[in-house]
Amino acid sequence: MSAVKQLIQHYQGLVGQEIHIGPWLEIDQQRIDDFARVTRDEQWIHIDPERAARESPYRTTIAHGFLTLSLLPYLTQSNHPEFFASNYPGMRLRVNYGLNKVRFPAPVLCGARLRARTAVQSVEAVDRGVQIVYLLTIDIDGGSKPACVAEQIMRVYP
Repeated sequence: MSAVKQLIQHYQGLVGQEIHIGPWLEIDQQRIDDFARVTRDEQWIHIDPERAARESPYRTTIAHGFLTLSLLPYLTQSNHPEFFASNYPGMRLRVNYGLNKVRFPAPVLCGARLRARTAVQSVEAVDRGVQIVYLLTIDIDGGSKPACVAEQIMRVYP
């Protein structure tokens, strides 16, 4: 059986299941400020703690939604070499194909801790490879709503 067929068979058995919970990561003001500088999104609600304390309904700065999204490789641990070898046997290359849907149900307050949970939504053969759609949920430690929910499409190739 080819590596593609084996991988599809393996992931079909995981559809609907949570397969990974990543580590917690604290989102501090330095990380928020660095992201603001890189992206040029320097809105006060992100970078001005004094004004946020006075004027924001959250009473502190909040992380950019796209900062939360950009942390997916770390939060899911999906770029760790051991992750690739153990999750995609027989494959040599993985490509981020995009996102189907992204939502930010709750703000990430400065100082909050985040982690990602990964579930398999679907798997199929595509272009000599395998396409896997993951449902990623970014939890806020102690929060009642997630910071982010996204459907991520990954393609892996032998």
